Amino acid sequence: MITLKDIEEARQRIEGAVYYSPCQPSIPLSEITGMEIFCKLDNLQRTGSFKERGARNALAQLPAEQQKRGVIAASAGNHAQALAYQGKLLGIPATVVMPKYAPLIKIGNCQKLGATVVLHGKDFAEAKTRAHEIGEERGLAYIDGYDDPAIIAGQGTMGLEIVEQVPDLDAVIVPVGGGGLLAGVALAVKSLRPEVKIIAVEADHVASFSAAMSAGKPVRIETQPTLADGLAIAQVGSNAFEIAASRVDHTVIVTEEQIAVSILRIVELEKGVVEGAAATPLAACLSGQLPELAGKRVVLLLCGGNIDPNVLSRVVERGLVADGRLSRFTAMISDRPGGLADLAAQIASTGASIKQVVHDRAFAGSDVSAVHVLCTVETRNQQHLAELRTRLKEHGVETYDSK
Repeated sequence: MITLKDIEEARQRIEGAVYYSPCQPSIPLSEITGMEIFCKLDNLQRTGSFKERGARNALAQLPAEQQKRGVIAASAGNHAQALAYQGKLLGIPATVVMPKYAPLIKIGNCQKLGATVVLHGKDFAEAKTRAHEIGEERGLAYIDGYDDPAIIAGQGTMGLEIVEQVPDLDAVIVPVGGGGLLAGVALAVKSLRPEVKIIAVEADHVASFSAAMSAGKPVRIETQPTLADGLAIAQVGSNAFEIAASRVDHTVIVTEEQIAVSILRIVELEKGVVEGAAATPLAACLSGQLPELAGKRVVLLLCGGNIDPNVLSRVVERGLVADGRLSRFTAMISDRPGGLADLAAQIASTGASIKQVVHDRAFAGSDVSAVHVLCTVETRNQQHLAELRTRLKEHGVETYDSK
């Protein structure tokens, strides 16, 4: 079990090597949540996530002989990048085993940072098993990404910074996968400000912490693919759970749609780019599950920004669909001259914008004078979309939802 002293010593150990990230107030996020929101921007770290804190602390404490031989870890990406970068700074060779599904951007970044990357297994558990095998074969020290005490102490330095930066805070919302960040931050914050609420948030496809809380111990769960790939751990760490369980005041589970919308909100309102895991704290605020935090000073841990650009593009579109700002429907119109122009005029009259139109004559039915038109349109919100559908119906145009 680590203590506050361990976290304070970790802070001294990582000073100068890890960015003291800002914790800024956000007016737009405060307006949409009804809370007084502050964002701890660890997505601005050199490798794009908070993982550098623990990696630096763990690497710096290795015996000199082990530092020469090197280290190994299993990671979906962020811990691997942090270990590669901080290992490079310290002259410690790093090998990382990543699941085959790991985002390409994270694989490429690890290689650029000088790490030896091994792709193995369909999930984190299989990658971890292989990492232990390689470590034993080559005499490499295995650095657990979320359950090593040195890692937990390093992550806890974020909690020390938050207390300094927002001294009168009421709550901190922390993403949880393996539990290292939650354990470290909860220990630091609760030790210095016992009255501050610690809210854990996880994706519903990988809710291993909730399962552990229900069972009273870490248990393995079946995971599903999630936007929050950084939280995709099937079993929360035992050390992390022991530290966090008694210090977490409330656990919130959010959906994939809520995560997608939150990524979009941060892009639009906060002008920031975060990965799915880092968007979960905002998703928790927007989920309606935390009414007790209305008007309170709340810190969101935007702890990672390593999202694949292709995934970001798809997520933004999913967020627009959830908002009612992008929709697709099929309309039956006349196939005679002017039919499409009439439809376009009705859509334009409501202030909506046509993004794409596709004709479907082959499967339009028995009426050869009619045609199905698949329309993708941009609207302001759900209400605007409803007004558009009503306007078309009033003018004799039936619309059908299209998937």
